[in-house]
Amino acid sequence: MYIYNVTVSIDKGLAQDWLNWMKTIHVPDVLNTGHFTGNKICKVLNVNDEGETYSVQYTFEKMEDIETYQKNHAQRLQAEHSKRYEGKYAAFRTLLEIV
Repeated sequence: MYIYNVTVSIDKGLAQDWLNWMKTIHVPDVLNTGHFTGNKICKVLNVNDEGETYSVQYTFEKMEDIETYQKNHAQRLQAEHSKRYEGKYAAFRTLLEIV
């Protein structure tokens, strides 16, 4: 099993709006692609910056799942996030294998 992790640092003034949007709109949209088996949103506690930092984790079964997601859905979903929070966040993505 694998994890697609997206770490996002969002401006503190937008953090609550961002978290609500992620929980009610974005994460359900990602899960509705059918390529993930579940998700978690975790607040990163050991960061000393001017934003709030979160780890958004999506679990999936096989590498083909993430490849198909990235090919068919990621660009559109990332663009929606970028449009809504342009200039107010930084993000990076990591693929993890559960061992």
